[in-house]
Order: sequence, then structure tokens, then C-alpha cells
Amino acid sequence: MFMLRSVRRAAGLLAVAGALGGPRLGAQASTRVASANDRVTLDQYFDMEEVQAPRLAPNGRQVIYTKRWIDKMNDRWESALWMVNNDGSRNRFLVKGSGAIWSPDGGRVAYVASPGEGATAQIFVRWMDAEGASTQITRIEQAPGDLEWSPDGQWLLFSMSEPVPSPSRVRIKMPEAPKGAKWTAPPTVVTRLKWRADRQGIFPDSYRQLWVVPANGGTPRRLTSGPWNHADPHWTPDGKSVLFSSHRVEDAEFWARESEIYAADVASGDIRQLTHHPGPDAAPRPSPNGKLIAFTSHDSTDDTHRETSLFLMSADGSGRRELTKGLDRSPQNLQWADDGTGIYFNVQDRGNQDLYFAPVAGGYRAVTSAATAGKMHVLNVTDIDRTGRAVAILSTPMQSPNVVTFTVAEPAKLTTLTQVNQEIFAGKKLGTTEEIWYPAKGGFKVQGWIVKPPDFDPSKKYPLILSIHGGPHAMDNTAFKYPYQLHAADGYVVLYTNPRGSTGYGSVFANAIKNAWPGPDFDDLMVGVDSMVGRGYVDARNLFVYGCSGGGTMTAWIVGHTDRFAAAVSQCPITDMVSMVGTTDVFWYGNFQSFPWDDPAEHLRRSPIMYVGHAKTPTMLMTGVNDLRTPVGQAEEFYEALRVRKIPTELIRFNNEWHGTSSTPSNFLRTQLYLSAWFEKWANKKAGVTN
Repeated sequence: MFMLRSVRRAAGLLAVAGALGGPRLGAQASTRVASANDRVTLDQYFDMEEVQAPRLAPNGRQVIYTKRWIDKMNDRWESALWMVNNDGSRNRFLVKGSGAIWSPDGGRVAYVASPGEGATAQIFVRWMDAEGASTQITRIEQAPGDLEWSPDGQWLLFSMSEPVPSPSRVRIKMPEAPKGAKWTAPPTVVTRLKWRADRQGIFPDSYRQLWVVPANGGTPRRLTSGPWNHADPHWTPDGKSVLFSSHRVEDAEFWARESEIYAADVASGDIRQLTHHPGPDAAPRPSPNGKLIAFTSHDSTDDTHRETSLFLMSADGSGRRELTKGLDRSPQNLQWADDGTGIYFNVQDRGNQDLYFAPVAGGYRAVTSAATAGKMHVLNVTDIDRTGRAVAILSTPMQSPNVVTFTVAEPAKLTTLTQVNQEIFAGKKLGTTEEIWYPAKGGFKVQGWIVKPPDFDPSKKYPLILSIHGGPHAMDNTAFKYPYQLHAADGYVVLYTNPRGSTGYGSVFANAIKNAWPGPDFDDLMVGVDSMVGRGYVDARNLFVYGCSGGGTMTAWIVGHTDRFAAAVSQCPITDMVSMVGTTDVFWYGNFQSFPWDDPAEHLRRSPIMYVGHAKTPTMLMTGVNDLRTPVGQAEEFYEALRVRKIPTELIRFNNEWHGTSSTPSNFLRTQLYLSAWFEKWANKKAGVTN
């Protein structure tokens, strides 16, 4: 539903740790010497880099990708396009921007970049010859998305959000302001439910429209208009139509979990509805010959989560059939094999992510997981060329994400194309990750992972941090996690799990919290903590817990249901399910059987604030001041309640943050420092690891 990187010690950023009570628990209680330089530290964060969205050139010999880094002076992330040969050689910078896609002939790349400081992002095209000239293609009011070349290379398809004015049902006529007067800006008139928000710019009443623009520059031409919200637009192979999925919003206050697939004629603008199915039909991908369309779907349901399946239909919408029946995992990033024999797609499963393949005749098979059986990894395949060469982002518990390539015929033979962050972690001892499974109530089994400190000694006692993922319908995974490495370097054992409600385990597991959240997932988390204490190396007097969003809500729930934790940090939580109904940007979660004005008992029963009377745990709250998903008032309510009850608490409101507290680089540092300092402040200093 709702869904933690190296400063060279910029003055003042690290002083906050001392403000809350001195050194971290690890510095006092870990097995290492405090001055040791072989551990991961927070002051490496501003030197770290990220890689994203690799795409293969049509000839398969080069890969273009986005590299992100932190602008230390302006406290923000920046992006640039880099290119590397498919053997890892000649890795070089191209131009500032992101999200590059190759033209069909490989002679150009289109990408998105800002033409100037503070300007709206625009579409650019760079020629891939020796001159390497770039041309700005658009001058539009909102940032473009879903960029794609037409098959003939003459056009670029893109989507763009359009704020839709909400005309007042009551008209007023203001007197004219005196010349030179500075009157207050007029009010915002709200006549619609605030059911949608864009985290980069809040437009509750916006529609996502489709446009095309000549690839050599010119005036964009609108393909769609009216009350539409589009997703995943793709050209058909003949270049005559664009496929997309959409809600057609005819009621001004429409909110639903259903969508259909449409085709827009590029020349005429005529739109044809291809599917008529109760449920979400999405992510249409035409076959190479244009005769078939692959897409994802499931039947309409009142479940809070349902895994989708891969379907196939004829280009006219007829002959709908399911290909991956029985998989019970949602296919992602559909890509046709060049010969049209089937579809490749990514699958999240039990903490890992891998590439799968479904033949057009039906069925499915894992392409990469069989070759990497038993290994923890997240493999996000982003492109596959006509020869079967794939390019992906790969991350493991011990390796930050990098660009890799392989062929679908020999998936075990990976070539790593980038080495970002290699120099940062050189000579550093990382915490190791161990996978665990444990039984939970109701016959379920829960998967989790333990991150152990470097030089871990099972004969000693360590403090434990329980980290809870958001969602709650989401899957925590086995990718590299810098915050957990920071915790491990400070002498903590970290436990993170996928309790009931998590995705990646099938629809039944995800829906085990339907109309019961928070609830069974709390039981799963506590059994996990019990299992850790039972291992003998966890100090039961120094247990700590934190989480954000859905995890923040569960943290607030935990402090009202148990006092076993020495301290807690609840980030961007929901604490009052009643007031949440009218203030969240998603309008209604659908996790209740009725509205609160019909039956408030259910909402009250599942509101963490109703259990503050039982709370004893020192609890810090963190929230973004601009959060519309879990508005700041939710944390404020809980803070006030804890204060009334004289439970130690602090409320940290982060500036320049929407949903979360760490998107701004300096706020990432603050988040980690406040969390660590809070745990240190309330730690049982007589316990813990001793040398």
C-alpha cells in the first residue's frame, strides 16, 4: 500500500548523533575496536553510485545505462548516461540524463534530461556517431515518461501528466484588485476525491495522456484526451497503433482497481477497446509480427492483493487465454522472444528475482533460477536482444547492484559490466546473510534473513534489530542493503522477514491479512524474534525494532502489544485508521469491510493509537512533512498520545520529504543517525557483547 549510502564529514551532518546521547551501541558493545577501519561506515554514503535501466544496442555490442550519484553541494541525486561494451571494456560517460533508449537502427538514443537548473525535464536525442551531437526535442510543461521509438525511427512516443482543473459548483465574482496590489493567491477549490498523487509534483486531479513527437524535433501531437489514466504504452510493429492499458475515468470521483487494454490509431486518434474483462488487464506487449498481444491480468476480486498471470490474445482482442496458470507469481517487464515463440518476464519469488519464459503454447519455466539454485540474488532483466543476449541489474547480499549480461541459452555465464562502489567496499568486512524459515500460526511458514556482524562469534551475545518492510503487500529481498551493513558494522544482528501479507509467496499468503491488518503479521514477526533469541547469541534485553510506512504502522502496533523491545522507531506510520480514510492520497485502502461512519469498531480495533494505553517502549517517530500517503498528522497523533502517557518519545519531521525520510541525501544520513542514537540511548548498557 504505502510503500536506506560517503560524506567526507560535511560540517554538522554527523553532530546529530551526539545530540541524542553519545556513541552507538556498536561502538561501545561490539567485538571490534572502535577505531577499526575495516567496517562499513555512514561517511561513505556520498561517494556511492547506483546503476539503472541498461539497454542493449540493436547490434548487441554496447550497453547504455544510467549512473546516479550524489551532488554533495546541492544535496540531491544526479544522473548521467554511460556506455560500455558487452565484454565490460570501454566504460565511458556520454551525457547527463537518464532513461536512454536506442533507435531501431542504433544510430541515435533518446533520453530525458533537464535543459537547465530547475527546468522541467525534456526529451533529447543524441547521435551515436563521432560527433555525438544532442538535440532537445520537446519543450513541454510536465516531465515526460514511457519513452519509446516508433519502429521506423521517425517518431517518439511519450506520456505526460496533465493537471485537470476542478470547476467549482459555486461561482463567485471578486472585485478587481487595485493596481499594484499584492493580494493573497486564490484558494484551491476541491470538488473531487484526492485519489491520486505524483510524488514529484502533487496533482490529485490529473490524467496521464499519450503523445507523439517527430524524432528530429517538432510539435508534439496528442494521441489521447479526456479523462484517461494510461500506463505501459507500446507501438505495434507496423507503427500504425499504440497499445496501452487504462482507466477511463468518466465519473469525477472514480476510483477502482480495474483497467482494460486499448489501441490508439496514430493517424486518426481513434481508440479501440480490446479487452472487456472484470479485473486489471495491463502491460500489453505486441508480438514481433503484431498478430498477438501478451498482457497481465487477474479476475476482479475484493482481495487486498492478488498475483497476476500472463495472458495472450489476438491483436483484435479475441482468443484470450492464460499462459502461466499455476505460477501464482506476478510476471513483470514482459519481453517477447525475437522469433515470437514466447515471452520472457521477471518474477519475484521468496526473496529472489529471476527471469522466466512462457511459450505461446502455454506453461512456463525458470531461465535463471535453475542456474543459480540456492543463491540469494535479485536479477532485474531490463532488455533482451534478437540473439537472446540479456542485460540486467544484479544484486546479492554481499554485492551492490551492477550491470551484468548473459545469454538466455547459457544464463549461468554472467559477465559483469560495471563495478560501481567496488573501491568503497575494498578492504571492508561485510556482514554475512543467512536465510531462515520458521513455522507460524495457521500452518504457514515464514521466510527471513539474518545479517550478522563481521567477525561474528556465536558464543557471544549481540543486540538485535528487527526491520519491518512496508506495504504491507510487498516483498523484502536478498539484494544488497547498505543500512543493514551499517547496523552489522555497529555490532547488531539484523532480522528481516516476509510475514503474512508479503508478496512473492502466492495470493493466499498475501491475503492472509485481508480485513485483519495489523494482525497475523504481528504474530509472524514475534515468532521470528523468538527464534532468534532461541539461537543463543541474541541478547533478549537489547531488542530493537523499526520500519517505514506499512513497517512503521506495524512498529506502532508492536509497542502497544508488547514491551519486549528496548526501543522502537516508527517511520511514516498509520496510527489512526479512522482519520486515515479522509486524508491519505490513495483515498481508501480497501482493507476494511465498511466505512468508519458505518462501523467505526473495525477501524478502531486496528488503529495502533487505540493501544497506546499499553505502551511502555521508548518510541521515536519519523515522517516527511509533505507526506500524503501517511500524512504527518498520523505520527503527530501517536506522539501526543505517548507524551500524555509519559512514554519517552521524540517526533522528527523531515523537510523536503514526501512518503519516507531518506530520498534527500542528507536526510538519509539524518535518518540513520537518529535511529542509531535512539537505540543507543535506550540500550541496556549492562548487557551486550564484551571483548
